[in-house]
Amino acid sequence: MQDQRIEKIVTGAVNITKILVIIYLGFVEVFAIGKLLREKLDTEFDISRKWASQAYSILKKRQAERNVAGV
Repeated sequence: MQDQRIEKIVTGAVNITKILVIIYLGFVEVFAIGKLLREKLDTEFDISRKWASQAYSILKKRQAERNVAGV
């Protein structure tokens, strides 16, 4: 009787440990995926920032030329 009770407690503890390990590994994987996405998106955003900066400087240059021409 006592052995069965101990066996049930140990089985429950092992199952809880398995669940906690699965949850932990899930969080680790989610953070790893997030880190990879952030790295890839930073590269894309950097390209977009450069393009936007160039477009803005061209726009400002054209506006300055128009102001000088008196248009």
